[in-house]
Amino acid sequence: MTDTGKQMSRRDFVRTAGAAAAAGALSLAVPSGAWAAGREGKGRIRIGVVGGGFGAAFQWHLDPDCVVAAVSDLRPDRRAYLQEVYGCDKAYESLEILVQDPDLDAVAVFTGAPDHARHVLEVFNHGKHCICAVPACLTLEEARALKEAKERTGLKYMMAETSYYRPETMLARRLFEDGVFGQFLYTECEYYHNFTGAEREALFFYQGKPTWRYGLPPMLYPTHSTCFHVGVTRERLTSVSCLGWGSDDEPALRDNAYNNPFLNMTALCSTSGPSFCRVNVFWRCHAGGERAQWIGEKAALYAPGCGGQPFMLQVEGQPSLTTPPDYLNLLPEPLRIPTGHGNSHGFLTHEFVMALMEDREPAIDIYEALAMTVPGIVAMESARRNGERLPVPSFDPA
Repeated sequence: MTDTGKQMSRRDFVRTAGAAAAAGALSLAVPSGAWAAGREGKGRIRIGVVGGGFGAAFQWHLDPDCVVAAVSDLRPDRRAYLQEVYGCDKAYESLEILVQDPDLDAVAVFTGAPDHARHVLEVFNHGKHCICAVPACLTLEEARALKEAKERTGLKYMMAETSYYRPETMLARRLFEDGVFGQFLYTECEYYHNFTGAEREALFFYQGKPTWRYGLPPMLYPTHSTCFHVGVTRERLTSVSCLGWGSDDEPALRDNAYNNPFLNMTALCSTSGPSFCRVNVFWRCHAGGERAQWIGEKAALYAPGCGGQPFMLQVEGQPSLTTPPDYLNLLPEPLRIPTGHGNSHGFLTHEFVMALMEDREPAIDIYEALAMTVPGIVAMESARRNGERLPVPSFDPA
């Protein structure tokens, strides 16, 4: 459905939208004959998994072309948990030791956000491909270092941004590529995580000491939101004006490592296309989860939300569609299981493995990762300047 001015019957629209949604997975389809031929003789990808929290939530051990060959965490209890989840005998006490293992092809880095850039560089320096949790980095200097290392080594990098493979995002991406939105106008992006009670204590402290999450500026963790625009349109966020809100009753705003006074932040971004984008990241609110809505002249797509917002796809001249897509059947059968973040984990797992097997760049490569991460770094500076509009530097290839 590339001609948005053409009127279609409901039956044609449903069939075409479904086909478009399936095509939107492209590299995620069940392996084709060409892919099978390309991997002949390669054997399975041998990956090391670092970080026994979120790092244990992926399906490396279920992917038919991957095996977890080693795990690591600084905490013995989390090392043991990783070994249990992935059925792995080999465990190391740190990432710095694990990356020296000559049997590993790649490393999955799921450590704390302030360590991501340093750990990815360590992985690259030992000649291994890397998938890393979000965000890619916390400073512009780290962004430059990551880009330089990726381009110097030629190794593969992927950011494990879950919003990219939420089903609504996959559908929006295909509809955008096929021109169904017509002139695309606006994305409204939201990430709400209300840190309270026992969860707050567990995430903000370990053995009585603050963790990296204690006082973390919301816009230094922006990619669950920014991905909804960048990961659909491939546009870049080129300038940003951001406001922040804090509260005197929040101890984490008085003595955090980031000198951060904000709990909630809202940014309005201009883009490299004709559209614009609003980005929310809130740590205190009566809301939860990640959600977006994509609006064009000819169509609009609304993701479901915690406030009871329904899924809705509206196309000019057509009845609305209210049934959200389900893409699990596009994965190899062992990976077709429910996971967190909108069933995105299996897709992230498989995309990275396939990229290595096919010797291509992953969908969320270093350039996409930095395009999602860097606007948040600049937004934080804008908020410190009471919303001053600031340019977002580009980290795309020269």
